[in-house]
Amino acid sequence: MRRVAVTGLGVVSPLGNSAAEAFANARDGRSGIHRLDAPFANRLVGPLVATARFDGADHFEPPKLRMLDRVSQFALFASNQAMSEARIDLSQVDHRRAGVFVGTGMGGSMSSDDGYRTLYGDRSDRIKPFTVLMGMHNAPAAWIGIEHDLRGPNLTFSTACSSSAVAIGEAWLRIAGGDLDFALAGGAEAPLSFGSLKAWEALHTLATVDEDDPSASCKPFSKNRSGMVLGEGAAMLLLEPWEQAVARGAPVLGEIIGYGLSNDASHITRPSVEGQVEAIGAALAAAALEPGAIDGINAHGTGTPANDRVESLAIKSVFGERAYGIPISATKALHGHLLGATGALECVLSLLAMQRGVALPTMHLQIPDPECDLDYVPNAARESVALRTMLSSSFAFGGANAVLVLRA
Repeated sequence: MRRVAVTGLGVVSPLGNSAAEAFANARDGRSGIHRLDAPFANRLVGPLVATARFDGADHFEPPKLRMLDRVSQFALFASNQAMSEARIDLSQVDHRRAGVFVGTGMGGSMSSDDGYRTLYGDRSDRIKPFTVLMGMHNAPAAWIGIEHDLRGPNLTFSTACSSSAVAIGEAWLRIAGGDLDFALAGGAEAPLSFGSLKAWEALHTLATVDEDDPSASCKPFSKNRSGMVLGEGAAMLLLEPWEQAVARGAPVLGEIIGYGLSNDASHITRPSVEGQVEAIGAALAAAALEPGAIDGINAHGTGTPANDRVESLAIKSVFGERAYGIPISATKALHGHLLGATGALECVLSLLAMQRGVALPTMHLQIPDPECDLDYVPNAARESVALRTMLSSSFAFGGANAVLVLRA
């Protein structure tokens, strides 16, 4: 197995449209969550979202833009950033050994919702001609491959909230095993259509509005947590063999050293301690590490009552008494839950946290929960922390759990 370096990062997110900007805002505890300003907001029980300040018209010519759902716009922008940072000379690349691995939970839901509104709401038969191409889940990955002429595996993973962690892990396996020389891996999500928000609302998993401060409505691990807030965006990583990156003088931003998967196989929405423990154990085994080697964790930390309690129990089960000394960050308090893209964004934030020696804060944790009694780095970043190796955990509806092991 070859070592796998991360040499490029790209981000579109509620915390900013670059990895550096997103990290800076996470470090400072600036929330991207806000009340939704849309004509249909009054029809939502809790009109909260985390939006990316992104206008596709600023980045794509009109003929191309007409074929891109917002999810594909995000994916292309983030992948272009990652390619640029990695400083790859595409003329020197065997394009057959370069792959694209993208996770998305809901694909082009904006285009699908728009089509349904036209068909059923307006009772019109004039659906946009590119509706299928814009709405299909593999559109973001396909467009990335077309943009950069990458002719190797072009794969889309849809495992709900763990989709992009799975995409990164599967890309890591292909490069570590010698099948590929480059891969763009990550996720994209644009789920903030009216139909999507109403559907999530019906599940009773979304946070209620904090009337004192709507931006503080997502409260992972806090006693008064009420649910998650949906967000949008993308995060993409450029992965390549370590030796190749060093040989070409690429900026090495970190390393993927392990990846673990498990399936709860018990309930479609309810997480299990056993499944999360198995995913963490599989990731540590893949990295050939003992639990004592882990210096920090970016938790799934959705802010839902069940998830945060189960995740805390799983961490205690794996790490024992040492669990109480591991800094645990839940950044969804700030950027919301980007569903299929959230694992990739949290992976990016974790890589930069290790690089800078900063444990990112779990914001809005004002009321401790006796059932969630670990070190969640409450309300302020912790500086000068020795973070050499971290876990980034993603646990999904459907029971698909994915954990990445990252090294500075």
